[in-house]
Amino acid sequence: MSELSSSSSLPSSATAKPEPEKLPTFEQALDALERIVKDLEEGKIGLEESLTLYENGVGLIRRCQEQLRRAEQRIVELVGQDGDGSLVTKPFEHNASLEAK
Repeated sequence: MSELSSSSSLPSSATAKPEPEKLPTFEQALDALERIVKDLEEGKIGLEESLTLYENGVGLIRRCQEQLRRAEQRIVELVGQDGDGSLVTKPFEHNASLEAK
């Protein structure tokens, strides 16, 4: 009976924290989106699977948009040189062509 009450008898995998799911890179997400679009366009899958793929695609699009937003924040615009010959930069200002909803 002491075996049941002892937490040390549990396998280490049962007590270990699960690893967080690794997020896809931008390129991986884009590849997955292309596969989803191809599968949906072929029309060879059922309604439920189509809806699941569509939902996954929306999630991937959001992930890509967020990655692009963060990349844009890291970009600086080269505006010239100052009197000492040092490069002068300013944050990149982007005017989105699509309105955020």
